[in-house]
Amino acid sequence: MGEQRKLRLGAVLHGAGGNFAGWRHPDAVADASVNFAFYKQQAIKAEEGKFDFLFIADGLFINEKSNPHFLNRFEPITILSALGAVTSNIGLVGTLSTSYSEPFTVSRQFSSLDHISGGRAGWNVVTSPLEGTALNYGLTLKEHPDHSKRYRIAAEYLKVARGLWDSWEDGAFVRNKETGQFFDKSKLHELNHEGEFFSVKGPLNIGRSRQGQPVVFQAGSSESGRNLAGASADAVFTNHGTLEEAKAFYQDVKRRATEYGRSPDEILIFPGIGVIVGETEEEAERKYQEVANLISVENALDNLGRFFEHHDFKQYPLDAPFPELGELGKNSFQSTTDKIKREALEEGLTLRQVALRSATPRTPFIGTPEKVADLIQEWFEQGAIDGFIVGAGVPTGLDEFVEHVIPVLQQRGLFRLAYESDTLRGNLGLPIPVNRYAEQSGKQEESEEQFALEAAAAQANRSV
Repeated sequence: MGEQRKLRLGAVLHGAGGNFAGWRHPDAVADASVNFAFYKQQAIKAEEGKFDFLFIADGLFINEKSNPHFLNRFEPITILSALGAVTSNIGLVGTLSTSYSEPFTVSRQFSSLDHISGGRAGWNVVTSPLEGTALNYGLTLKEHPDHSKRYRIAAEYLKVARGLWDSWEDGAFVRNKETGQFFDKSKLHELNHEGEFFSVKGPLNIGRSRQGQPVVFQAGSSESGRNLAGASADAVFTNHGTLEEAKAFYQDVKRRATEYGRSPDEILIFPGIGVIVGETEEEAERKYQEVANLISVENALDNLGRFFEHHDFKQYPLDAPFPELGELGKNSFQSTTDKIKREALEEGLTLRQVALRSATPRTPFIGTPEKVADLIQEWFEQGAIDGFIVGAGVPTGLDEFVEHVIPVLQQRGLFRLAYESDTLRGNLGLPIPVNRYAEQSGKQEESEEQFALEAAAAQANRSV
């Protein structure tokens, strides 16, 4: 009998619940987005709950209408490196755009994080949707790549990154003080990539980590995003409002992975969910209403506008039907804007209703610990997810999830009682990627033996 499939969980870390007006909540740390003590407490709590990973979202363009959390927040690699020093097992996943960065630098940054943390790094690959980002990188609005081009860039970018991560075969660094040999030249490889968007010689000036390569997440549910995920990602961060939507997405991405010659078990699907827990249904609802009531209609319109290239929705009547926007939004958050327009039309929603729903989404995961656990179990056992990325719907939400929902999931045998590994791949059940050069030269068996020896030595050093 095979081992029982286990639920995987990530925890989103963001200030004040990530809500547009969450910083105003009585329980919120108002400066949480730049408060290391807050992040440290949340990270330690998530590790106490045996979460697989921490997740840091990011963006590159703000204006005066942006979510307050976006206006003043830590850069992901920096804060994750700091959190790696105060945690031991939990993964460290950060968002970084392929649209406005260089693959050599980013490959080096994530590999460094992977080494600093002992093999716990993950990269959430995104393409920058907001055209205003171009103005921060010496370009004009017209030079912002369109949706299709952004994903072509991302596919090549990821190919380059993975090639660079294999610059050094495992065991390349001999460090023999007696002979003076620092490294084995036969295990060093130049990439020499020449493509449509990038020219990268290599090699990367840092070797592979204990988990081989950082775990690659992909965020984006458009057709292009699904193709990129199926071809290249280890995990997918997505969003779905219903079990049926989640099942359809799960099956679709797993199918695409199979068509690219991969096992469907090699890619994990993680919808994001907002959770609010109460001792009773009434208490959970009260907590939701407290947060929802903090957001003004003006805030909600600004929040909605961001998805549509910061379109000004204040020009329309609030209680008239949601306006006809044509193709607006196709070149920004495409899957999100398509869904907003489709639901508004199908349900006959007004602009006010759409804006408030977008700003304070009511997920099914609001209720008692048992109800939330029931829904998580249902989605998991119905084949809609491999896990969830949990966002706290209220400032105290992560603590409450760890203290009240995790024990229920553990009692049901769905979630771990202890970490299986101290690497992110190990805890997610993902294989260590084969080094392409070792495989080509028939040295993979030797490489794996050397890797095992180095991993054991590293573990012994950490135990001292």
